[in-house]
Amino acid sequence: MPVIASSIKFGTDGWRGVIGDEFTFERLALVAPVAAKVLYDTYCSTVGSRTIIVGYDRRFMAEDFARAVADAVTAVGFDVLLSEGYAPTPAFSWAAKELNALGALVITASHNPGAYLGLKVKGYFGGSVSPEVTKDIEALLSTGVPLAATPGKLEKFDPWPSYTQGLEGKVDIAKIRKAIASGELTLFADVMHGAAATGLGRLLGERVQEINSDRDPLFGGGAPEPLPKYLSMLFETIRKHRETNPSSLSVGLVFDGDCDRIAAVDGNANFLSSQILIPILIDHLTQRRNFTGEIVKTVSGSDLIPKVAALHNLSIFETAVGYKYIADRMLAAPVLLGGEESGGIGYGSHIPERDALLSALYVLEAIVESGLDLGDYYRQLQEQTGFSSAYDRIDLPLASMDVRARLLQQLQSQPLTEIAGKAVIDCNTTDGYKFRLADNSWLMIRFSGTEPVLRLYCEASTLEQVHQTLAWAKHWAE
Repeated sequence: MPVIASSIKFGTDGWRGVIGDEFTFERLALVAPVAAKVLYDTYCSTVGSRTIIVGYDRRFMAEDFARAVADAVTAVGFDVLLSEGYAPTPAFSWAAKELNALGALVITASHNPGAYLGLKVKGYFGGSVSPEVTKDIEALLSTGVPLAATPGKLEKFDPWPSYTQGLEGKVDIAKIRKAIASGELTLFADVMHGAAATGLGRLLGERVQEINSDRDPLFGGGAPEPLPKYLSMLFETIRKHRETNPSSLSVGLVFDGDCDRIAAVDGNANFLSSQILIPILIDHLTQRRNFTGEIVKTVSGSDLIPKVAALHNLSIFETAVGYKYIADRMLAAPVLLGGEESGGIGYGSHIPERDALLSALYVLEAIVESGLDLGDYYRQLQEQTGFSSAYDRIDLPLASMDVRARLLQQLQSQPLTEIAGKAVIDCNTTDGYKFRLADNSWLMIRFSGTEPVLRLYCEASTLEQVHQTLAWAKHWAE
């Protein structure tokens, strides 16, 4: 297999690399036609189409890479609908389904730092393709796809109107708009310089106050990931608003670079990850919208999720980390909601895709209809379930892939029996190693599949215990 082909590997959601190093026009021109061919071979009998959607986010040269994808795909005989501008990744997944395409190829590196770009592959059904499909893409890279005698057609389209119209029909949009227009609810949206920019404004009107809405390929020197360390401007904005409006409802919603992950900040400037938002959304959608179905969570999800599901007699299905596993379950069973701890949440009433703008609308509907600040809503659920906890995660860079291999071998040959002074009572190896401890807290150790990074996750009764356990895990790794 040629060196270029053998070095292209798909991770939990797509292929990513540093621009100009791993991610180049040459490599993209190899991958894109192969991805289109595999989408055709996999889905043509179901779809009866030769059209591929091509979209992109706001990263450095994303529109140029998208045009290169469109040219490479049409050259091997497929028709292409190329986006006129940036849009959320879920908008392209939506377009694939709405426009009866084979799927979508989206130029994005999601939440990675600005040096990265990547390619996500979506199926005709409006969600991420399965690991089997990406393996087929990798396998075909060594031979490639021959040029067609007759190239396909290339047309442009605007992905926003159909997508936003579809979202509006999922919630009581008039009630949310009225609450914002009247000042009953103040909404701040940190779009992190990414593809969520203008999204809530299109849906809810001009009174949405966007933060970091300009295009900045360097993302302010950080990364477009909805984590507290990148949200200082949003925290400060909400604190100032609270000082002058102490009794009004306010919320900050945070979106990652391609708008498929979400987090929130409540009216007291407390950060709320999807570990908190998912239980709130389960409660809202069952109580006020009478939704039913299975709750799908990844192995790294909070213990509060099954406890809130139990309040409403909903079953739980657990998957490995990666939204494609949730999407697979959504295609196989009646699902109410599927979510992951990193911010991706999707709904059985929508496409099988995490969608941060739809999650934002449901969160806003929960606030407006309950009359509660998000922080108060969360505390109410803790009281109802009799369960409270704290959660955190750290990503630990390793010196090399060899260090990664040694640590993995150590976990396999010398199983941990005690962590941070607490006995290990169980180990779940669905994805990585999730250790349940004697006090019912848990630590999860999981390796990145594509880079020398160790991901450490912990949930315990207090934040102090969480940090003690994570410090122990970091020391173990080092």
